[in-house]
Amino acid sequence: MSAIKLVIFDIAGTIIADHGEVVSAFSAALQQHRVPFTDPELAEWKGASKREVIRRFVSRESNEEPAKEERVEKVYAAFRANLEAHYRNGGVEPIPGARETFAWLGARGIAIATTTGFYREVTELILERTGWQDRFVANITSSDVRMGRPAPYMIFRAMEAAGVTGVQEVINVGDTPLDLQAAANAGVRAGIGVLSGLHRKERLEREPHTALLPSVADLPGWMEQNGFVTPRG
Repeated sequence: MSAIKLVIFDIAGTIIADHGEVVSAFSAALQQHRVPFTDPELAEWKGASKREVIRRFVSRESNEEPAKEERVEKVYAAFRANLEAHYRNGGVEPIPGARETFAWLGARGIAIATTTGFYREVTELILERTGWQDRFVANITSSDVRMGRPAPYMIFRAMEAAGVTGVQEVINVGDTPLDLQAAANAGVRAGIGVLSGLHRKERLEREPHTALLPSVADLPGWMEQNGFVTPRG
């Protein structure tokens, strides 16, 4: 079996804490522009491209162009303003143990990358606030692909940037159903769900997965116990 060469992490809820900020930003923007939605629907689409999610909700009301796209852009602008204000005002909290997991992987020659449903600007803001601008071999956002999760393309873009050609050399880690679906669609060696985000274990268990862990802090131990690396000492 091929050795693991790349571990790909989602961002919000996986390597930084998610206290519902993204869903709250969506909710406020949709309410401001009187677009109908339910809270369970918003939670289910967490991890997707943010503009794509807004387009889905707006499209249920009208399929007429260009009025639909104009409304999508207005809601999206409100969402961005809400979310960026949160992260600029100190709302970036690394998941406990994330830094240690990154260091553990690096010490074993395993590259790390991120994928996210966030757009480029807010991703760079988060990485700047955490001091992780140069920590990853790639940071792939929904701005970089035509189709976000559950499509596998962000994973493939991260593999390309890392120079990894085999999906059996890749582990994908995320906190949402869409993360697990994208990992399955990409065919990576392991799709790991973490319970540090908004979704409960009972929800993630319904998706294809290799393992469900409390958080990224538990990844090194799981990899050792399951033969993905050779334990030291």
